[in-house]
Amino acid sequence: MTRILIIYTGGTVGMMQDASSKTLRPIGFEEIKNNFPELERLNYEWEVHTFDPPLDSSNMNLEVWAKIAGIIEENYLLYSGFVILHGSDTMAFTASALSFMLENLAKPVVLTGSQLPIGAIRTDARENIITAMEIAADRTGNQATVPEVGIYFDYQLFRGNRAKKYNAEKFEAFYSMNYPALAEAGVAIKYRHQNILSPPEKPLRVHKTLKPDVAVLKIFPGITERTVEAVLNTPGIRGVVMETYGSGNTFTAPWFINSLTRAIQRGLLILDITQCDGGAVELGRYETSKHLLEAGVTSGFDMTFESAITKMMYLLSFDLPAKELRKLLETPLRGELTAPAR
Repeated sequence: MTRILIIYTGGTVGMMQDASSKTLRPIGFEEIKNNFPELERLNYEWEVHTFDPPLDSSNMNLEVWAKIAGIIEENYLLYSGFVILHGSDTMAFTASALSFMLENLAKPVVLTGSQLPIGAIRTDARENIITAMEIAADRTGNQATVPEVGIYFDYQLFRGNRAKKYNAEKFEAFYSMNYPALAEAGVAIKYRHQNILSPPEKPLRVHKTLKPDVAVLKIFPGITERTVEAVLNTPGIRGVVMETYGSGNTFTAPWFINSLTRAIQRGLLILDITQCDGGAVELGRYETSKHLLEAGVTSGFDMTFESAITKMMYLLSFDLPAKELRKLLETPLRGELTAPAR
């Protein structure tokens, strides 16, 4: 019989309003189940691994990601798929990180949560959880229908490392600007098989070590040399995700280009991603980004910020030469970017 493991980490989905203080408090999975009798009507087995205490997603970190990856590794052969109940604020970071940590994944790992607590009358939690479990259980022939890490929210299933939370108030909290949805739920769940990764033939490899030696440089009009130098010379960092304008453009003041060049020459990785939610970096398309290309800046193409950060953390754990790391950053490893035709 199909078996699903629910990994309950916490988040709004697992909160109830305290009767006296009127504030939201975290609850255990038993309380969730008491508010959710539909779970018992599913025609497959499911079990729960609960974080104790439940964790607000704002407190997610590399150690928690390693714990989640370890739970999946330990139970991989026992279950058909996995559903992770998670707060929405950092869900895209966790989904991106897990996509890289779970190499050769051949089973669904579906993250979901809700904008309203499970006990609220209008909660979106029930539909999100039920459909996420159905996706995790679905098979096409003898293979999982969605053998990758995904985020399911408000009737849409997105590739985890392509999704972003864009709205704090709508039930439609996530979107994927640069890659189409993997499935859409209506009366039936319609899978877009052409958008889903093919299951690998190699056994699962789990990488539980990520390197946090990453900084962020967000370009804005008026940014000073002192600020740029402070970021590029942060003690201990090995990589910088640089958020630029449009298709990868920055200003071209000599001091700025010289700062980037010096940093790259001493071995720092600088990955250029766009501040826009949609579109891609095209280094050299405009004069303003041609200087970045010549300085040795690496293109993040159409990666999300969440994917760029976690991919760099993942790759830095291998202690490879800078040239090899730059090549891998520009190579799609888990469907996280669309590389241009060469």
